[in-house]
Amino acid sequence: MRFIQNYNRAAAVMYAHKWAYGRNPRFYDYENLGGDCTNFASQCIYAGSGVMNFTPDIGWYYIDANQKAPAWTGVPYLYSFLTRRGTSVGPVGEPCAMEDLRPGDLIQLSFKGEEFQHSPIVVSVGEHPDPKNILIAAHSYDADNRPLVTYEYRDIRFLHITGIIWP
Repeated sequence: MRFIQNYNRAAAVMYAHKWAYGRNPRFYDYENLGGDCTNFASQCIYAGSGVMNFTPDIGWYYIDANQKAPAWTGVPYLYSFLTRRGTSVGPVGEPCAMEDLRPGDLIQLSFKGEEFQHSPIVVSVGEHPDPKNILIAAHSYDADNRPLVTYEYRDIRFLHITGIIWP
């Protein structure tokens, strides 16, 4: 395996803009099954990484509506996959501070302060990042170029995509 630092942030953001208010027919819409936000976030990250991890149970992949990894659609599972230790195939991320966010990175929100429930993708960051000038795209609460400040949440975490591990 080899580690490449070239996550294509522009491709991830372009995908987010294209599908923020629509649904790519290649992927199932989980809106009525608990939400589509992490499915959409995974699609965006995949657009920027170009590789999936087909390891059963702990990987990050989508084949069809019934053949997908928990990390493809589950908020905590995506976080665990991206921040994993080791050198398994796929995109890699790390927790970061708000000021370290870049377009194509991920934010996760907890509305009740217990577990994280929403995974919007960062599409724009101002010169001095703050919730007013960090813009996101998301599903479930379909949005594009939505300021982070417009969300009501109790907890927040930021994930910077650092690169991709290729087979």
